[in-house]
Amino acid sequence: MLSLLILLPLVGAAFVLWSGNAATARWTALVITLVELALGIALWAGFDTGTAAFQYVEKLDLFAPYFSWHLGIDGIALMLIVLSVFLMPLCILASWTSIEKRVPEYMAAFLLMETLMLGVFAAKDLFLFYVFFEGGLIPMYLIIGIWGGGRRIYASYKFFLYTLLGSVLMLLAMLYMVGVAGTTDIAALTAYDFSAEAQTWLWLAFFASFAVKMPMWPVHTWLPDAHVEAPTAGSVILAGVLLKLGGYGFIRFSLPMFPEGSAQFLPLMFGLSVVAVIYASLVALVQSDMKKLIAYSSVAHMAFVTAGLFTFNRQGIEGGILMMLSHGLISGALFLCVGVVYDRLHTREIARYGGLADNMPKYALLFLLFTMASVGLPATSGFVSEFLVLTGTYAISTWLATGMTIGIILGAAYMLYLYARVIYGKSAGADAAAMPDLNAREIGILVAAAIPVLWMGIYPHSFLAPLHAPVGAILARVERAAPPSQTIRIGAPVAAPAAPAAAAH
Repeated sequence: MLSLLILLPLVGAAFVLWSGNAATARWTALVITLVELALGIALWAGFDTGTAAFQYVEKLDLFAPYFSWHLGIDGIALMLIVLSVFLMPLCILASWTSIEKRVPEYMAAFLLMETLMLGVFAAKDLFLFYVFFEGGLIPMYLIIGIWGGGRRIYASYKFFLYTLLGSVLMLLAMLYMVGVAGTTDIAALTAYDFSAEAQTWLWLAFFASFAVKMPMWPVHTWLPDAHVEAPTAGSVILAGVLLKLGGYGFIRFSLPMFPEGSAQFLPLMFGLSVVAVIYASLVALVQSDMKKLIAYSSVAHMAFVTAGLFTFNRQGIEGGILMMLSHGLISGALFLCVGVVYDRLHTREIARYGGLADNMPKYALLFLLFTMASVGLPATSGFVSEFLVLTGTYAISTWLATGMTIGIILGAAYMLYLYARVIYGKSAGADAAAMPDLNAREIGILVAAAIPVLWMGIYPHSFLAPLHAPVGAILARVERAAPPSQTIRIGAPVAAPAAPAAAAH
């Protein structure tokens, strides 16, 4: 099942390139991504949520004991696979008319990227994971560099160099781990106890790669450039899935394999998270480009993920994972909303719009839904994930929870400011006032994106149930290194000092 899920887009990419026809490429890519979505739903339907063990396991020894085609998923990987296969057909539909040059190559790049993304989440072999993890750079590099904006070459090189250089140290760490533990099986490595000193260096080596992929402050500067220059669908998949690879790496490797190392660097993770959420929000407030504003909001939301994952408690970790899913849906939908007006006016400058509620009421309604979800309105996915993260962070540190809350307030400020300037007020020009409302294809794309945002907000158990068991397994690994709580409880009774031994006599 997993091999079919991974290899089918690869076969489709080869067929699309061979056909060389734009219409054939579009329809082939759409059909294959819809089949992938059906397979993802089938995986979810047949998944046993009561166990943390890997399911749908496949193994083919290729270069044993150093490399094998070893696949399997737990609940965390399942949810990220479902997110990936859900967003991909939306990306194909969003590119239906906006991409006119080299269409077969464009569709092939997206299908190849789907193969590599799904491989990351399904890999159970350490080096197989690394191949998929780094391979995903190539199609996104091409998508930005060929079909991007005016500064696409600069943005694509910056994206590639930032994300590649960070992974060199991770490869060295993997070689050390295999040499010490004698296996490349991820499940076996998770159960292996590396020495405390080794964990420090291994954690830093993996951090160098995952921090750039997230991206965490201050190695986030490649993201706004990549988003601004990428085509709409490229931004959707970059924000929706590729940014989640770093978070998945922290969950799969850093926390369970290096618990003492993770505990040692908690102040670093929390400090970077608070700085990122406040700094990125302030920078977003002054942006004039819609895409760049949403890109900086992604940096802020990914800071919620890192803060939640390293709380060492269930609420924080599950909230961080749910935030990854929620952000993937919401940010992807927001980039789709930007793409709708960009296709009409060919500018992303906020000042060129205004008053769209008059001539694009359907667009204004759906844009409002995703804006409110990004802010964290109750009954949307943003509220559930932020609430869980704040609950987890408060349990470990009042100051951490306070810093993250400031980020939520600033997030409401820049998103509502964006919406007000684009949708309300007077139109900036006759061309903006004359833009037609959403067509049937665009309505279908945005409504499809809205359904899981509301579903997760109203009934989050559907998405949390597969996470409970694997998160419990992570907690069992990290509990020995869990830090003491620094929560300030106002009005809590103060214990009386113990009586001296002499007074007791």
